[in-house]
Amino acid sequence: MVNTEYLKIPKDRVGVTIGKNGKIKHQLEIITKTELKIDSETGNIAISSTEETDDPLAIWKARYMIKAIGRGFNPDLALKLQDDDLILEIINLQDYVGKSKKALVRQKGRIIGKNGRTRQIMHDMLDVEISIYGKTVSLIGKIENIQMAREAIEMILEGSRQKTVYAYLEKMHDKLKRKEFDEMVNGVPDEREFLREDLDTDEDFTDAEEDYNQAALDQEENEEVDDEEVPEII
Repeated sequence: MVNTEYLKIPKDRVGVTIGKNGKIKHQLEIITKTELKIDSETGNIAISSTEETDDPLAIWKARYMIKAIGRGFNPDLALKLQDDDLILEIINLQDYVGKSKKALVRQKGRIIGKNGRTRQIMHDMLDVEISIYGKTVSLIGKIENIQMAREAIEMILEGSRQKTVYAYLEKMHDKLKRKEFDEMVNGVPDEREFLREDLDTDEDFTDAEEDYNQAALDQEENEEVDDEEVPEII
C-alpha cells in the first residue's frame, strides 16, 4: 500500500529542493527510499512510499529534510537530518513580535547581530545550525543544544542585551563541555530522543528573507560597545 503525505514550501525554495538536474530531489529519494512529486508553480510536494521503502518513518524523515530546505537551509545541512540524533526546530517570530513588519526586521537583525556576530557565536557555542528566513528562525542540532539556542533567541526577542545573551551562551557552552567530558569518562546514557511533529504550518511563510534594519542595529551596537564582552570559544 502506497502512503503519501503532502507539504508546501515557499516557491523561491523549490529550485533549491530540486537541485541542478534534479540532484537534490534524487538524493532525498535515495536516502529515504521515497518518491517525490514537486509542483514548481505552487511549491506543493507529495512524498510517497515505494516498494523499496523499509523504514516506517521514511516519509516523515523526507518531510523533515524538505521542510529544512524550505526554511532556508543549504541542502547539505538539511540532509544531515537523516541522523536520528539531530532535530529541526522552527520558531515563528510573529508569535513574539506580532505582525509589525518593522519589529520583525529589527528582531531578525538582533538575532543575526552586526556582521553576523550573534548568530555566529550562537552557532559556535552550541553547535547549532541557524537559518533566518521570512518570518522564521530555524535550528538544526541535538535536542539539548536546540533547547539552549531557543532560550537564547527568546532572550533576544524579549529585549535582553547582547552581552547578557553572550553570558548565557558561554554558560551553556561550559555545560555542554562538562557533559561531553562526563560521557567520555562514564559512557553515554541510554536515552531516546523523539523528533517533533508540530512543524506543519508553513503556508504563510512564503516571503524571501528581508534585509535587516542595519541602522537600528548599529545604534544598539554602539550603545553596547563600551561594556559588551564577547565570550572566548574554547
